[in-house]
Amino acid sequence: MTSKKKADTSALKLRLERMEKQGVKLYLDGAPSTTEYIIRNCVNEDTVYMPDYVTDEHGIVKEIRYDRILL
Repeated sequence: MTSKKKADTSALKLRLERMEKQGVKLYLDGAPSTTEYIIRNCVNEDTVYMPDYVTDEHGIVKEIRYDRILL
């Protein structure tokens, strides 16, 4: 893994951990997930995943859903 990819992964991990602590629910391919699982199985794969930020009626993020993009 390149140093840039490591830095990007570390930044994403910190961001997801912070959001998870604030009560944001994480999903990977429709299943409940955790920061660690997403970093281990989503970021480090050669597959492309796209995050979808789901908000409540006030615009506050309540879920982040990572779904695999089929190319």
